Amino acid sequence: MFSKTLMDLGKPRWLAVIRVLKTSDGMTVRELAGHLGVSYMAAKQYGEDLTRLGYLRRVRTPRTAVGRPEITYRLAPAADAVFPVIGTELALELLENARRLFGENAPERLLNRHFESLRERWSGPLDALAGPLEKAAELASLRCAYGAVCVFETPPGEHPRLVDHHHPLAPVLRHHPRAAAMETRLIQDLLGTAVERSEGASGDGRVGYLLTKVPKGGVD
Repeated sequence: MFSKTLMDLGKPRWLAVIRVLKTSDGMTVRELAGHLGVSYMAAKQYGEDLTRLGYLRRVRTPRTAVGRPEITYRLAPAADAVFPVIGTELALELLENARRLFGENAPERLLNRHFESLRERWSGPLDALAGPLEKAAELASLRCAYGAVCVFETPPGEHPRLVDHHHPLAPVLRHHPRAAAMETRLIQDLLGTAVERSEGASGDGRVGYLLTKVPKGGVD
């Protein structure tokens, strides 16, 4: 039986709205229509339907110029159920049992082995690419297939960065914070350049990986 979330969101356009908003701080109807390639009225209808179901929050944003406030849509907490997590309760229980059976360092050893497995899986496709920028773009795709919502950004005048808007292991990393350093080291080694990890100040769960040795503006 499908979950209620999947039953509610069984329309591709609705899923596209959720996916687009996951990588933003919210979008106006006009912005949403542009990203989806649909009309203003269609985007508004999708937003209203999802708001009614409880997956979006609808706010009115004052215009800087004269005119009525714009409608902006943001994800509501109920939308978190759309994105996969790796059996959080089971994973934490297994790690705790490993600690009890094999010692205090056992959970970290298991997590380190997980990241080593990812290294083995991802190094082949990435080693064939020329430089950090190409590798980062491909790594974003690999991480999405892993269950993350990862995007590669090259903002003008800033260092390129990978941004995880969702991470399937996020609850586990919160309980075992040293594993975050393991993952950062993995990303750094895969890209072949220095990486600096930062967490979103707003507590929204986003994590950024800044390519600090790649020139600003995205020049390799």
